[in-house]
This record gives sequence, C-alpha cells and structure tokens, in this order.
Amino acid sequence: QVRLVESGGGLVQSGDSLRLSCTASARTFGSYVMAWFRQGPEKEREFVAGIGRFGALTSYADSVRGRFTISGDNAKNTVYLQMNSLKPEDTATYYCAARFTAISNTIPTTTTYDYWGQGTQVTVSS
Repeated sequence: QVRLVESGGGLVQSGDSLRLSCTASARTFGSYVMAWFRQGPEKEREFVAGIGRFGALTSYADSVRGRFTISGDNAKNTVYLQMNSLKPEDTATYYCAARFTAISNTIPTTTTYDYWGQGTQVTVSS
C-alpha cells in the first residue's frame, strides 16, 4: 500500500506559477510510474503529466506541454509538478497517482493507476 499526499494548490491569477508536490509513503523511484491528473468541474479526470521509473521518461498532455514540468526527488519520495503560465482553464482538482511496474517504463494516460492522492485544488482567475 502506498499513500500519496498532495500539496501546493491555491488561488492564483492568470499567468502565475504554482508548484504541486506529491509525497509518497514508500519509495517509488524504481518501481512506480508517477503521474498527475486533474478533474475540473463537471469534467472527467484527465492526464496531465507522468514520469517513468528512475525519472528516465516524461510525458505531457498537449494542453500543458511547454508550461508544466514534472520531476522527482528520490531522496524525498516526492514528485513535483511545476506549473507556469497558468490559465483559467487549468482550474481543477489535481491528483497524484502511482502505478506499480516491475519492468515497463510506459506512462499510461488513462486512470489505470494503483494508488491515488486526495487531491489539491488549483484555481486560476482571469
């Protein structure tokens, strides 16, 4: 069992930056794919960004590529999502997710992850 705790959300203005953190209760660097998803009001949960085992691979949704950066700190069991040039359409609850994988470094973009955090709210005003 892996517990994920997100933090860093808040209310910002369009164009501002935020950094979300996701701290895991166990070491995930070499055994898990980590990802961020988001869910806006009356919308389905959607993939935002992911990072593969050992941080060797990253993947981004088209809507955030070039603005968001996912990274990991193995020593802290923490994954970050640096969000720059935020837009009102980025407003959502952001969820951290972990998927156990022994070999594959594929980053799934569907919600087929094993563990989820409770979410952190990001609100971007225009």
